[in-house]
Amino acid sequence: MAYNDQNIFAKILRGEIPCDKVYENDYALAFRDIAPQTPVHVLVIPKGPYVSYVEFSEQASDVELAGFMRAVGAVAAELGIAEAGSRILSNQGEDGHQEVPHFHLHMLAGKNLGRMIKPIDK
Repeated sequence: MAYNDQNIFAKILRGEIPCDKVYENDYALAFRDIAPQTPVHVLVIPKGPYVSYVEFSEQASDVELAGFMRAVGAVAAELGIAEAGSRILSNQGEDGHQEVPHFHLHMLAGKNLGRMIKPIDK
């Protein structure tokens, strides 16, 4: 899938759509999800045009990769979610139900999140 620069996250990065910003550095932007699934639900997006985590991991520079991961850590520290626990989730592609074609992480916290996936019966 080719990157579409008209997706909502690209528009947020360009300042065309506002967001409730939590953190920003040269490589990433973190903001609160408009439809939170948990008491703390923050999206972290790279500033580069990457559709998926695979594309990001293959094409982003080492500086972009490090800057993005440092942003994730900074958000956890800023929101105080590191101690109690959190979940980081990324949806990719059709089977992963990716809704916005711009790589992003969901940082979920603020309550017991339970098991992520139930074991399959063998």
